[in-house]
Amino acid sequence: MAEVELLTAAGKSSGTVDLDDAMFGIQPNVPVMHQVVTAQLARRRAGTQSTKTRSEVRGGGAKPYRQKGTGNARQGSIRAPHYTGGGVALGPKPRSYGQRTPKKMIRLALRSALSDRARENKVLVVDSWNFDAPKTKDAVAALAAIGAAEGRVLVVLDTDDAVAARSFRNLPHVQLLRSSELNAYDILCNEWIVFTTSTLPTAGDQPASRNDVERRGGEASAGTDVNDEESAGEGSASDEPESSEPQASETSITASASDEPESSASETGSTGVAAPDDGSIPEGFEIKGNANSMKYHTPDSPYYDATQAEVFFDTAEHAEAAGYESPASMPDASEAQSS
Repeated sequence: MAEVELLTAAGKSSGTVDLDDAMFGIQPNVPVMHQVVTAQLARRRAGTQSTKTRSEVRGGGAKPYRQKGTGNARQGSIRAPHYTGGGVALGPKPRSYGQRTPKKMIRLALRSALSDRARENKVLVVDSWNFDAPKTKDAVAALAAIGAAEGRVLVVLDTDDAVAARSFRNLPHVQLLRSSELNAYDILCNEWIVFTTSTLPTAGDQPASRNDVERRGGEASAGTDVNDEESAGEGSASDEPESSEPQASETSITASASDEPESSASETGSTGVAAPDDGSIPEGFEIKGNANSMKYHTPDSPYYDATQAEVFFDTAEHAEAAGYESPASMPDASEAQSS
């Protein structure tokens, strides 16, 4: 990790702070930054410009003169585009200029912009501003003390730091942003980027994608720290031998499934097993479940032989509990068993 000097509001050094390589140490991707900034500026456009076509201009309903006999070119309306006061041909109409940008591209552009400023040594970190009262004079003195008096400065503040926000807001060359509002365009528009220790971005601050949330079992959306859970699990099992029982986070298997010998079919839960690679039907699990249609078929179903199963169940109740439905054309599970 790269280190930068940690400064006080008076410009004195109070140590060093590490910059996350995932945010400040990547190779800047210029095409991605260009596309994201272009999309951001396009979304700012109001798109309210409008012109009238010949059908929208008032008047011009009557033919100006007869079709033949005048020697002039034939005309149907005095509001045609080539007439003075006529409509506009192919003129602009209200529209949205917004562009859809993938979240991964937005995050990459932000990291690229931060890395570009860090590579130029334009990233400054202050422990805290500690202004007693909102005074512009104190803000000017603080910027001069940390070496950011020249050029445009982007100051990233905490949401609750109202005193510092009121101190900086009157400076024409200073732009204020909250840590949640940080974006690639504002970083590229300013020469200096000034953070506090609480607003310094890290890779964990980036929003997780849908695939990441599903892969981690929803822990990212719930705000659970995976590292804390792993460390807690290691601490609780530190006194036990390595051959002890698996921890609670691992998937448990029922007694009926554990008593059976190991096979090529892998368990998908306490009520069903995955289809074996050899195409055989697991013993005791004769009900087929199709993942595409989310329907299950019993052995006496007319669709049983033609069904390609991804999972097998022992009872129809377990198949329904797993989210599978009985086909509408076949009888209920109880009727099928009685027949």
